[in-house]
Amino acid sequence: MPKKETPEVAVVEEVVVAEEAAEATSETPDVKALEAEGDIAADYLEEFLDIFDLEGDIDIDVRQGRAYLEISAEEDSNLRLISEPETVEALQELTRLAVQVKTNSFSRLILDVGGSRQRRIDDITRIVNRIIDKVKDLGEAVPMKPMSSYERKIVHDLVSEAGLVSESEGEGKDRHIVVKPA
Repeated sequence: MPKKETPEVAVVEEVVVAEEAAEATSETPDVKALEAEGDIAADYLEEFLDIFDLEGDIDIDVRQGRAYLEISAEEDSNLRLISEPETVEALQELTRLAVQVKTNSFSRLILDVGGSRQRRIDDITRIVNRIIDKVKDLGEAVPMKPMSSYERKIVHDLVSEAGLVSESEGEGKDRHIVVKPA
């Protein structure tokens, strides 16, 4: 007797099939698969917000081949309690794991809470600009602290725009960038 599928199983199978098809053609996952990933992540985040009695609206988007979720709220909201970059990074990893459990596929989703991503990009830009100046002044390579792949991509782009060279070194949590003269 065939097993009766729940709607969740159908969504998961749709996501897995779409991602397998994308991998087979060496393309990024299609928009529908990423939107389904975003929906699964949004459900997880809604439960998280409810458990901790946090206020916030969740917007789902697809950007640069990734599901992008943004939690926003009014300025006087208690959402600021989880908007520190380290907290957002941890919540993003938990959300990715929740998506992976449902889809049996690696998730590269990006989470932004209360504009924390833009604040982090601004911080990284200030740091990189100081390092660029230091490399130009000294003419020597300067290593940076470890950071996520998303943040390293931002650094590589900024360094390239400044006409310098950057390389990622190290493994896992110790992966960092070294900025070098051109």
